[in-house]
Amino acid sequence: MAFTDKDPHNASEILRVVALGVRIERRQARGKPVKALENRVECIREKAQQREDIKRKKP
Repeated sequence: MAFTDKDPHNASEILRVVALGVRIERRQARGKPVKALENRVECIREKAQQREDIKRKKP
């Protein structure tokens, strides 16, 4: 279930994306690569959007 009507993410996904965002910022500050973490965030977002698109298409 989406957290809001305008956002496809549920509470669990929001928390995971925020936690990954924190990890990304820390790694960037240390000069380490963050592409893998960014890919995980994008995967979470895509799955949430797909789930909500399917729900909206059902009559």
